[in-house]
Amino acid sequence: MRRNREELRQYFFVIRELVAREIKRKYARSFLGIIWSVLNPLLSMAVMSMIFTTIFKRSIENFPIYYLTGLIPWQFFSETTNASMTSLVDNRSFLIKTKIPRQVFVLARSYTALTNLGYTSIAYVLMLLVFRVRPSGYLPLLLVDVFFLLLFAMGIGHMLSIVYVFFADIKYLYSILLTIWMYLSAIFYPWQNTTALMQRVIAANPLFQYIHFARTIVLERQCPSPGQWFAVVGWGAGSFLLGYRFFQRRQNEVMQRV
Repeated sequence: MRRNREELRQYFFVIRELVAREIKRKYARSFLGIIWSVLNPLLSMAVMSMIFTTIFKRSIENFPIYYLTGLIPWQFFSETTNASMTSLVDNRSFLIKTKIPRQVFVLARSYTALTNLGYTSIAYVLMLLVFRVRPSGYLPLLLVDVFFLLLFAMGIGHMLSIVYVFFADIKYLYSILLTIWMYLSAIFYPWQNTTALMQRVIAANPLFQYIHFARTIVLERQCPSPGQWFAVVGWGAGSFLLGYRFFQRRQNEVMQRV
């Protein structure tokens, strides 16, 4: 029992060090550094607001917040899965020289994205204040949304990390898929105004469910419906379990290819 606790402490220490290394590497040549995690969504919101506020002013109330509430979860998912995809190949020297569990490298990339999300949330809170969005009593439920979105992204990330070892072209195919996925997530347009068929397609998109969950809390100031809860929890838990099991079954083959 004591040995297991000691191993867990070591693994958490390794993850913490890897996260710190990733953040330092990401902003190593940047003058503003981590501040870009705050500025990036604000600049994106400003540009998109100038373009689409006039177009959607009758369809979307408070478009900047509507857009940010969709953009931030999307960026978090995209960053988590893209970074996790290359985590094993990028750390091949550690895989060869140490006996650290291989999933530690995927977890480190996921927690790095989660750390960046924390800084990005500063920008989000500032915008809520600027646009005078009244806080809802359901606001703490956003943490639940983030938790299950993290599980969903980690599940995808575990699978991608294995596939990338054997098929490097998945990186380019996935970038195309992400572009299509983004447009089907109703980040900057009112999904209710699309055709009935498109509404069904968008509703079947798990990322849209996480975005819709957050918008229900922030913009509608309501508790998400049972259907929304089922989708958010189901996609998160299901993706993580499937991805983790796939990773466990194929991880031993990784050492033969890295």
